[in-house]
Amino acid sequence: MTEDVLKIFGNHMRLAEFIRANTAPIIAEWENFAKTFVPAAGSMTPLALRNHIRQILGFIVEDIETTQTDSEQIRKSHGEKPRTFYPSAAETHASLRHAGGFNMDQMVSEYRALRASVLKLWGMDRDMNAVDVKDMIRFNEAVDQALTESIRDYSVKLEMSRNLFLGILSHDLRNPLSAISMSAQLAMKIGQLNERQTMLLSQIADSTSRAGDIVTNLLDLTRARLGSGLPLIKEPVDMGYISKMLVDEARAIHPNREFTLEITGGLEGIWDRARIGQVFSNLIGNAVQYGFTDAPVTIKVEGLESEVVVSVHNEGVPISPEHMVTIFSSLTRVEPHADDESGHGALSVNLGLGLYISKEIVTAHGGTISVTSSETDGTTFSAHFRR
Repeated sequence: MTEDVLKIFGNHMRLAEFIRANTAPIIAEWENFAKTFVPAAGSMTPLALRNHIRQILGFIVEDIETTQTDSEQIRKSHGEKPRTFYPSAAETHASLRHAGGFNMDQMVSEYRALRASVLKLWGMDRDMNAVDVKDMIRFNEAVDQALTESIRDYSVKLEMSRNLFLGILSHDLRNPLSAISMSAQLAMKIGQLNERQTMLLSQIADSTSRAGDIVTNLLDLTRARLGSGLPLIKEPVDMGYISKMLVDEARAIHPNREFTLEITGGLEGIWDRARIGQVFSNLIGNAVQYGFTDAPVTIKVEGLESEVVVSVHNEGVPISPEHMVTIFSSLTRVEPHADDESGHGALSVNLGLGLYISKEIVTAHGGTISVTSSETDGTTFSAHFRR
């Protein structure tokens, strides 16, 4: 349909009527715009490019023509419009755009182009009155609603893709890492090795062990994000024994750092032994990485009547208030030493998985984890495990 015909329609029609009468050319314009996204659109058929656009336009027309109270308008502007059981056309459109390789910006720009195109063609040579302004407001509300649904669905699909990628990556890395570690350990037991060979093989074994820990954390991250939860194998556990073992391990790995362990009260309970070890390892490792190298790391394990409290303390630059809010979030990495001029030094940072995994483990045991941090008192992470 030519622009001249559209102008005639636009001068004699309400906005909803204009969209209904010009659905075909509007879809064609949408399709032509989507084709500009190469290579994402290059592999899609015309049918795929125009998928669910007709239904989206139908929703917009219906929304414009539906009576709406002031409270309904406010709720919709806040994104609180009731959702149906089945996916909307906008949600399905987002799913197919994600599958077709469109990124978020490209999908959002489709709605921006639709909004601009429809309002431009409908408003050509038109003297706007109060009814027209109301139609424009309702049109923009409907487009925003469809856009919100598309973004929400696209974000869900994107998160699922990330989780799938992390799961596949971490799963496929386990076997080669195990092979490297076993080969290094076997080589150290065969024949006579000089000092340099022993050192290199030891470095290989230590590096693959750390890589294995990262892979384990990635698998745990994927399980937690997919909602399946962390698997627990509970058994009678002595928290004191675990703490001594993990502190001794930390001393062996970091011979130049000072570690202090304080144990009080009864420390027996029913927990997952391996998971508890992860929490100790992650919290101690975090204190080593972010604490001053010339200050001790203090680990306290206190047995109370209904719980056991594990706290790990280090001296260092305090965590900023904004980072305190997200410090237990996945893939959040805090770098408190960026502006540190104390001369105490700090080790390199990691991926930010350790604290998130620790929180998930403590939560899975029905407990809580928290952090306090200040310049005078240092930083302390406290995990409460219910018996």
